[in-house]
Amino acid sequence: MTVVRLFKNGFSVKGHCTVDASDEAGRLVCAAVSSAVYMAVNTITDVVGDNADVTEKDGRMDVFLPSASKETGLVLKGLSLHLQQLSEQYPDCIKVNSEV
Repeated sequence: MTVVRLFKNGFSVKGHCTVDASDEAGRLVCAAVSSAVYMAVNTITDVVGDNADVTEKDGRMDVFLPSASKETGLVLKGLSLHLQQLSEQYPDCIKVNSEV
């Protein structure tokens, strides 16, 4: 299962939606989560230009923002909505905890 923790100043994503190669829904959800997270980080750092401390290791990504512009706040809100909708559709694949 993928577990997402959303914070006021960033987020953490860990785990995978599937451990079974035959689980097509799990693979699709895992790919959707990865794509959304990378798009959010790239938008924040390369489009908006805000600094982010990004750490990736062993199926985990932690993103911390020392300060965030209004635009970055909107990107994070969009990411949150996207991931929460995925968790409603696929509750066995992804869990989202918001600490905002």
